[in-house]
Amino acid sequence: MKKILRPTWDEYFMKLAKVVRSRADCTRRRVGALIVKDLRIIATGYNGTPHGIKNCSEGGCERCKKRDEGKIDWYEYEESCICIHAEQNAIIQAAYLGISTNGGTLYTTNAPCSSCAKMIINSGIKRVVYQEKFHEEGGLALLKKAKIAVVWLKGK
Repeated sequence: MKKILRPTWDEYFMKLAKVVRSRADCTRRRVGALIVKDLRIIATGYNGTPHGIKNCSEGGCERCKKRDEGKIDWYEYEESCICIHAEQNAIIQAAYLGISTNGGTLYTTNAPCSSCAKMIINSGIKRVVYQEKFHEEGGLALLKKAKIAVVWLKGK
């Protein structure tokens, strides 16, 4: 019998998070996320401007526009950015659809920031799988402090 190579569940869902990432419209970093419960996808999210607002690549976020024009550094005025992170969008999508995220696993192409980590903790997600590191590791530290399982899926 011929052996068929299949990805692990984590590898499989991370590949799908990368597909979700292809919809992101951030001019700096594109991120995709999905939430899984019982090996079923319950919500997806990617980073970009809120629904109905012009996309970043079209000048929808003034902060991103200034950053892209070299008028501010990448780390300046983060609080004025109107873009929503992929993890936030996935949690919001589940809420919008009335689906509980409690006990779920969040797959994200980038490690969550501190703001996303707070939302992940309060949404009841119990496990986070990420692939790429983020410049600020406070989010990962916060998740671990809250006893959420964190898995770095390196180079898959």
